[in-house]
Amino acid sequence: MKNVLGKGEGPLTTRAGVFIPQPGGYRIFEPAPLPPIPPLTFDARFVRLLSEADLALGELAGVVRQLPNPDLFVAMYVRQEAVLSSQIEGTQASLTDVLQLEAGEADGEPERLLDAKEVVNYVAAMNHGIALLQQLPLSLRLIKQIHERLMQGVRGENKRPGEFRNGQVHIGPLQGGLSRATFVPPSPDMLVPALDNFEKYLHDRELPHLLHAGLCHAQFETIHPFFDGNGRMGRLLITFLLCEREVLTRPLLYLSHFLKMHRAEYYDRLQAIRVDGNWEGWLSFFLRGVKEVAHRAIETAGGILALRERYRETLVKERSPNLVRAFDLLFESPLLTSRMLQSRIEVSAMTAFKILDRFVSLGILAETTGFKRNRRFLFAPYLALFEGADSDPRSMG
Repeated sequence: MKNVLGKGEGPLTTRAGVFIPQPGGYRIFEPAPLPPIPPLTFDARFVRLLSEADLALGELAGVVRQLPNPDLFVAMYVRQEAVLSSQIEGTQASLTDVLQLEAGEADGEPERLLDAKEVVNYVAAMNHGIALLQQLPLSLRLIKQIHERLMQGVRGENKRPGEFRNGQVHIGPLQGGLSRATFVPPSPDMLVPALDNFEKYLHDRELPHLLHAGLCHAQFETIHPFFDGNGRMGRLLITFLLCEREVLTRPLLYLSHFLKMHRAEYYDRLQAIRVDGNWEGWLSFFLRGVKEVAHRAIETAGGILALRERYRETLVKERSPNLVRAFDLLFESPLLTSRMLQSRIEVSAMTAFKILDRFVSLGILAETTGFKRNRRFLFAPYLALFEGADSDPRSMG
């Protein structure tokens, strides 16, 4: 990532803002208001990419409508987005770790459990934000409320969760002071005007929705308004913007998969905005990500439909309403214990044991602990649609 923050005589102005020299030999960046000036310019290739990303989102919306109960599947998409977004920040928690924590069955090293808690918080923050959007417009007030939920009880909980920072932050090496930093966001006294413009621009309707979301995400990352959690909050913001404008009817676009796979380019593209004013390069990268993850989500949704139909044909022959009810639950909670099953579909302990054992014999569930008591069961084929081929139940005890 390019570093322009060394010593300099005077301000360095770009299309995106101004690098202002400081006595300590570094530069603080003061962002220019959105929209960019000069205005964005689009060539034929860019317009085609925007059209393809829009079309992919439309196809995804159509596929989701075919799902028998879309809300059963949303939870898994949100969890996967949470896992990947948190992994961009360096956490190691997997989707299985998160499911175990939610089931009250978490084990492993304390550091990994804390990672999983951060992911669970991301899920809670996503759900909280989607609910708040039914009552409030997207605003700084809403962003602060979501950030508070995101940081509750995890690393950074002592760094003013839900409140904008009152001190300087930097991006890059922790050693050597600010002069060694890759990027130094606005100082605290610059936050108020920067955030005021940012909030106003959240409601701008001039550009296509995807371009608007891309601009807002990048500007949020540049302002870096919190002491901690800015990356996760900025990626949540993309979903909230698209849901508020009904580009998405449900949070089924996990863009963090693309950003994680192209993490170095992600950071370089953001830095190129600040250093070179290259908004168009960032937006092209962003649209490519939207297109790719929408196609990936379409494939996943198709896999879900095929998986559901395959096993439901088997279950129809069983002629057991309890088996069918329990099977539908697996698409929301693919890791189950007997206690969970008893509670969720209101059956006795004996019935729950029989259901789980029957699922194992039918090849639907795999028991992951090898214990005779306190057993955990995994719907591995379903989890594999999200996690990939490494979802071997033998490695999930």
